[in-house]
Amino acid sequence: MVWVKFIITALLIVLAADQLAKHGDIIAVRTRLGGMFIGVLLLAGATSLPELLTSISAINQNTPNLAAGNLFGSNAFNMLLLAIMDILYRDQHILRKALLKHALTGSLAVFMIGLVVFFMLADIDLKIGWIGVDSLVIIAVYAIAVRLIQRNSLPAATSSKEVEFPAGFASLRRGIIGFLLASGALVIITPIMVQSANEISVITGLGTSFVGTTLVALVTSLPELVTVIAAIRIGANDMAIGNLFGSNMFNMFAVGLTDLFYSNGRFLAAIDPSFLLVGMVGLIMTGMGLIGNLAKLERRFWFIEIDALALFVFYFGSLWLLYTRG
Repeated sequence: MVWVKFIITALLIVLAADQLAKHGDIIAVRTRLGGMFIGVLLLAGATSLPELLTSISAINQNTPNLAAGNLFGSNAFNMLLLAIMDILYRDQHILRKALLKHALTGSLAVFMIGLVVFFMLADIDLKIGWIGVDSLVIIAVYAIAVRLIQRNSLPAATSSKEVEFPAGFASLRRGIIGFLLASGALVIITPIMVQSANEISVITGLGTSFVGTTLVALVTSLPELVTVIAAIRIGANDMAIGNLFGSNMFNMFAVGLTDLFYSNGRFLAAIDPSFLLVGMVGLIMTGMGLIGNLAKLERRFWFIEIDALALFVFYFGSLWLLYTRG
């Protein structure tokens, strides 16, 4: 029964994510903010809601390792999606078309993951109230990063051309309402999925750490997967790639936010030290994704580009390493 509940909630999350992509594109077009800005900020934040809600639910159930595994594991899975994109749309050369547009976002994602890993190693025992200073710094850095992306991605204000929309194109109001409804569905569904994931970790004996890093991280990243596929199908490549890098940024922002709901001390101090390895996996894979975004590597191995193949090999090799380390 628990597996049925888990699968049903996962499918509902996928359906909600598909609507996020469609209505996110409407907002991007109607507001003229551009697919990159919407993908990095609005869409990344919405599709990362399951990660944030999962972590908060895990904290409420006193399983901080599931919360940490979910956030760190999602970073690695998001970069695996870059490789999946290459296989599904190998004729479009998605990463090559993006060129330098996502260099800033990818670099900021690498920086934020590195910052979280640094705070885990440094173990700075300073708090303001019940919140760790390290978490407050992470939140502040994310706010600065958002401002940097905003300044570097918004279209020029000098453009006075009127944008012509195709007949029957949805209104901004419809886009916003649909976006909010899909986000609300995620808010309702996610806690149910978390509860079933906890039960699965007990039944299988794998524990919340490994289940959080693999199974839960995969499910909470399904919105990114569906949204990326939907975005590419409608030609919004910038929104797709921006969503993945932006989601990794948001995941680290969620680490800081989770501390607001953790009343037993600093959240980063409660995470098992073994998660440093998981954090490094996400850091390295985000770096690999950024390099693949910038380097002009046209060499293919059978049906997959060499950089995408490297992401696949590193991801599954890391899963094996995490499993053998217990």
